[in-house]
Amino acid sequence: MALLPIDEGLIAEGRGLAKAIADDVQSFIARHTTVAVERTTLRFLGVDGVDRNGVPLVNIVVNALAARGMLSGGVARVLAVGKAARHLSVQETAQRIADGDAGPFDDAAKSNAPDAAQVREILEAEVASGLDRIHDAQKRRDENRARLGIGKEPLKYVIVATGNIYDDAKQGRSAAFAGADIVAVIRSTAQSLLDYVPVGATTEGFGGTWATQENFRIMRDALDDEGQKRGRYIHLTNYSSGLCMPEIAYLGAVERLDMLLNDAMYGILFRDINPRRTLIDQYISRLLCTVAGIVINTGEDNYLTTADAFDAAHTVMTSLLINEALAHRAAMPDAQMGLGHAYEIDPQIENSFLYEVAQAQLIRQVFPRAPIKWMPPTKHKTGDIFTSHVHDGLFNLTGVLTRQGIELLGMFSEAVHNPYLHDRFLSLKSASLIFNACAGLADEINWRPDGVVASRAREVMGKAVALLRLVASEGLFGAIAAGRFADVKRPIDKGKGADGVSPRATNYANPVLDALETVAGV
Repeated sequence: MALLPIDEGLIAEGRGLAKAIADDVQSFIARHTTVAVERTTLRFLGVDGVDRNGVPLVNIVVNALAARGMLSGGVARVLAVGKAARHLSVQETAQRIADGDAGPFDDAAKSNAPDAAQVREILEAEVASGLDRIHDAQKRRDENRARLGIGKEPLKYVIVATGNIYDDAKQGRSAAFAGADIVAVIRSTAQSLLDYVPVGATTEGFGGTWATQENFRIMRDALDDEGQKRGRYIHLTNYSSGLCMPEIAYLGAVERLDMLLNDAMYGILFRDINPRRTLIDQYISRLLCTVAGIVINTGEDNYLTTADAFDAAHTVMTSLLINEALAHRAAMPDAQMGLGHAYEIDPQIENSFLYEVAQAQLIRQVFPRAPIKWMPPTKHKTGDIFTSHVHDGLFNLTGVLTRQGIELLGMFSEAVHNPYLHDRFLSLKSASLIFNACAGLADEINWRPDGVVASRAREVMGKAVALLRLVASEGLFGAIAAGRFADVKRPIDKGKGADGVSPRATNYANPVLDALETVAGV
């Protein structure tokens, strides 16, 4: 695969700037916790279930902790007190709190309450069990992949979104039958704004299906069964974004999901989630993904549906470098970074195809070990299904030419209706034809140093580094507030979930975080 003539020194400068930006953010993360982080800690340690009103116990316990002004010390100390002083399991302690017992909180607030080292010792068995659940799930998933094998890249990625998990399972099976390598279950509209994770199997949802642990299990089992029939492994994707990022990452880890959409910038810009809150949550969720071997998908493709894709192309590269640096803070290997971008330049622009190739090749080249997540055209679809199918064909051709790793297939009925099963079948058929017919195309191409593709790539990279210099001077929080990405401004102290952030006290205890950082190698 020939490489574009891009100044390697410029790329190195961009990575250095991104690292400085991420280091600044990480120093803030290391001094704070959130309600979602503490709920994830409870789940990891074994707390499960709901009260008589269907409210998750983890929410009840953490809300009570926050109401008493004790969030800064961490919920693990409360569980350690329950176990050491009252001889209760973590589940029993949570249940007592849900029943109105304030004793564990009172004991944890005393001056002789266990310190962080003692909390780690008291909850050592529970932490080990939590790690075992993740490692056992990962081992089973890896064994299935090795036994069945996976498809050729670009992996063909399709979505299901019926609202009913049992119908999703049927549609996932049909997609696998038609050639899909990855099935993503779209979440019900606005679930990212819920500050709790629904419980159980669900049969109603608007615009998608609720992300729950039971729904994960149902879908995973269905795709495992179908993969056995097809003789190849079928990947499962869901969403670890929004106000419950780390909780869903944990649930996805124990239910053997392969990929999770995981990007704080998406939540900040497009869901108005507080920047501080979601960047803290993202760190813990990515630690879990690192330990579980889950591939993340980032959301830079959304920038190009909000801002102009031609003019704002460099913002994608800027964000990708920052996202890479933040993922590295969670010790995530490049092979788990499904960095996202999209084919969204107006097709009526002369040479639009060459500009798309330049963007795709540049991103592939800058992140050579990452399984790049490549998104289809949507913004300029008009309802003309014939032109739309050709548009998707150019997208597929670009994907195989530039060796993208994960390709979400476009639908010719985009902007007309929710895709029918046969729409998905035709998209899979078209992609398979192009991927096969052009399998060796990348090896036949050399880029003219003065050509449209190389010139455009150099322009985008130069603008990206210039923007990184600006973001480094402002700090990421300042840059977000100034609207440097997607033409959207989000102040640091505003947005949903802002009240769920708390500074860590000097005696903050979280043995789950300690264990994840140790296992990941942070």
